[in-house]
Amino acid sequence: MVSQENGNQSQQTGGRFAVTLPLATLRGVGVQLGGRDILTDVTAQLRRREVTALIGLNGAGKTTLLRALLGEIPYSGEIRFDCVHGNRQQPGHIGYVPQRLRIEGNLPLTVFDLCGLSLRRWPWFLPLGTRFRERVYAMLDAVSVAHLLDTEIRVLSGGELQRVLLALALEPTPELLLLDEPAAGIDFHMQEEFYGLIGRLNRERGVTVLLVSHDLTMVSKSVGHVWCLKDGQIECEGSPHDLLHGDALARIFGSHQGVFGHRH
Repeated sequence: MVSQENGNQSQQTGGRFAVTLPLATLRGVGVQLGGRDILTDVTAQLRRREVTALIGLNGAGKTTLLRALLGEIPYSGEIRFDCVHGNRQQPGHIGYVPQRLRIEGNLPLTVFDLCGLSLRRWPWFLPLGTRFRERVYAMLDAVSVAHLLDTEIRVLSGGELQRVLLALALEPTPELLLLDEPAAGIDFHMQEEFYGLIGRLNRERGVTVLLVSHDLTMVSKSVGHVWCLKDGQIECEGSPHDLLHGDALARIFGSHQGVFGHRH
């Protein structure tokens, strides 16, 4: 069922339904940047331990919504978290994978160097020991790129780099993982593998995931819920199946619906 209503998740246990509180509740969230309203009235609940896709046309405010959840920009309204760690303003740890990583092309930075710069908790002039190297190897191995440990960032493919960034976002395991079009620029088969990996990590680690995507058909096997963002608001939400087989995409995005529901 495609709905504009938001509610708590229900899971059946022993013949009874137990209510699972959402990880995050957004009420009337608005963001204004450069004197322009980007988000105007975002109201939704992010389902705990599920993968939710956020779709919308370019300029709809998808990245802005992620930045608001990260606490990087001021917003009006309310974003409330119900976390095991952290508080109602911010979870103990949010993992984030950007759409692209901007690194100087001539910089001879290896994957291990990048992980060292991102994760080290001691002065930069102290050497990274064997134990830290083993930790990075295990972290990369969890996303099947341990063989890239000493490879320079500049020679990685788009898919390889996104897996490295994903490994960093998962260290330590976050309560919430945000991904901003993580498969942009990756070929079809690599996209399938990447989204399959996201689904597996969600199942194995119980991480709540919110990912931005332009291709609902591609992510439909890995996500359980979809938010449709238009004109700064969540216009509708529902399961991928209901959105792909109903009239919601046509009603909301008109002639642009093929961007989200095309067949490969």
